Amino acid sequence: MKLIYTDSLVVGAGLAGLRVAIASKERGLDTLVLSLIPAKRSHSAAAQGGMQASLGNAVKGMGDDEDVHFQDTVKGSDWGCDQDVARMFAHCAPKAVRELATWGVPWSRVSAGPRDVIVNAQKVTLHEAQEAHGLINARDFGGTKKWRTCYTADGTGHSLLYAMDNKAISMDIPVHERIEALALIHDGKRCHGVIARCLITGELRAYVAKSTTIATGGYGRIYEVSTNAIICEGIGQALALETGVATLGNMEAVQFHPTAIVPVGILTTEGCRGDGGLLRDKDGYRFMPDYESDKKELASRDVVSRRMTEHIRKGKGVDSPYGPHLWLDITLLGRKHIETNLREVQEICENFLGIDPAKDWIPVRPTQHYSMGGIRTNATGESPQLKGLFSVGEAACWDMHGFNRLGGNSLAETVVGGMIIGKYVADFCENNSLEIDTQLAERFMQQVQSEIDLLIEGDGHESAFALKREMQRIMMDYVGIFRNGPELDKAVAELKVLLERSRKLGLKCKKRHANPELVEALRVKRMLKVALTVACGAAARTESRGAHAREDFPQRNDRDWLNRTLASWPDADALEPVLNYEALDVMKMELPPGYRGYGINNAIVHPDTEKREQQIANILAELGEDADRYQRQRALMPFELPESLQPNNERLSDTLKSPSANALGEKS
Repeated sequence: MKLIYTDSLVVGAGLAGLRVAIASKERGLDTLVLSLIPAKRSHSAAAQGGMQASLGNAVKGMGDDEDVHFQDTVKGSDWGCDQDVARMFAHCAPKAVRELATWGVPWSRVSAGPRDVIVNAQKVTLHEAQEAHGLINARDFGGTKKWRTCYTADGTGHSLLYAMDNKAISMDIPVHERIEALALIHDGKRCHGVIARCLITGELRAYVAKSTTIATGGYGRIYEVSTNAIICEGIGQALALETGVATLGNMEAVQFHPTAIVPVGILTTEGCRGDGGLLRDKDGYRFMPDYESDKKELASRDVVSRRMTEHIRKGKGVDSPYGPHLWLDITLLGRKHIETNLREVQEICENFLGIDPAKDWIPVRPTQHYSMGGIRTNATGESPQLKGLFSVGEAACWDMHGFNRLGGNSLAETVVGGMIIGKYVADFCENNSLEIDTQLAERFMQQVQSEIDLLIEGDGHESAFALKREMQRIMMDYVGIFRNGPELDKAVAELKVLLERSRKLGLKCKKRHANPELVEALRVKRMLKVALTVACGAAARTESRGAHAREDFPQRNDRDWLNRTLASWPDADALEPVLNYEALDVMKMELPPGYRGYGINNAIVHPDTEKREQQIANILAELGEDADRYQRQRALMPFELPESLQPNNERLSDTLKSPSANALGEKS
């Protein structure tokens, strides 16, 4: 048995994983990263539009701060998030953006003076302050009160990942590439590392560590069409699930992005709409104002996706060989803007559609995009059930997104969450010893080896590829944007059959090294369990919240369902997970449940909401008018952070007088 020891083990070399590794290495800890692919090819590179942080440099961001960002995030989550975590995140986002600038991220910057933008289909001239010249710029994104999304044209994820990986290289952090973790080494109380397989040689290795951080991204590829990279198959979540101890949180919370191109499902950034792009139907009609008169195309993602689907159902979609779609029109932005700020979108349109987006409309429709659910952690990023197991980024349910994520908050979560949780991981490593139990590692090694032996030498006949295709079809057909009881029950029943069939998998190729069929067979059983946690959670949650939209239960039900779904799989032979629920305490919320601002307000009110609102009013009255926003916030909901991240953020607006309406300089 090959054993490799380290202090901080990170599984996944995207932005979240690398940021945790950097935090560990900064403390002098032995740090090691495992990755399916070279780090710079991680899915983080695909993020286009930007990263939210309340810098308040641009004129349309003036007045922004942590309070506004926090409120946008909570409302965006449809009150499903952990408000302590949302506060931690909003406070640290400006620090992360500025840190990234020092690491070489070429953020787009403010140019003083007039600039023309498109707002609500109208040309508007903004006048940027001289004092803002050269500071980090921001664009508009859905569900936000201020322009807050910092960007590098539309290649933000690419820029961030390259800078982050270069930082890791400069710190001599090793990344073991083409390595796939297949099991967590644990004793039921503490995680001790992973059993991993080399995708080239087939060799199994035991990586033993003080802390193990799962940063493997989302589970979008359990769906037939997804904007996710093909490596985003939910294996990190499955590793935790298969311990039988660790829980997954809110797995039914799956986001569909409004504007993926048809038919391949490649993303066109929300920056297209943030910069002024419009959605049109088959008649060329701009329909979003009919549904959302205030935010229109820049309503929250779950809302826009549902409105688009509703409009297609009314027969307003454009017929195509791949099903009906709608149009994304960015022609009004002009060629110069597209070639400067939307270059990746232009290349995608040219290479995959054969069109010029400066002249042609882009065929789009909602497509699976993001996983709000993941490995349930506490605010420090650690699993409550398995000591030493951490998770960060899209792999985790930390839980700052609740049931819907705002655009720009995921890229921010990777580096902000990595920054915060990385410090807690380092603390854990410094305060705990490395426990090396070779017998325990050998037991898990033998389990994985036996699984591989059975696939290669057994008499199974089922095809991993066929089972995966069927699973993806089921999820797309029955667990999509709109859900209902009969279809969800059908999904659960059919997925159970597939899971049972997966126990009889067979291989045509019997190689133990560099064998894609073996890789697929090892993954598909795990993916089916992840898919079942999504389908079972969705079937059980009889309400609509955020991206979880039940046609048979259209109300958000705070009275009965203001909670977080927890899924575990204690019986390895079972065909479905065990579901439990973790209540969200209204009496501890800084922002009690309320109206999101979309459609009709049909929520079933929680009995504590009115009490908490009165309590908040009393606390603020007691503080008096002289209290500043920091004092008010601490009185309502104090939150903890590592000491180095606690100082308040500084903004340009702190040194400038609050601009009047005229000073904003809008001219049509």
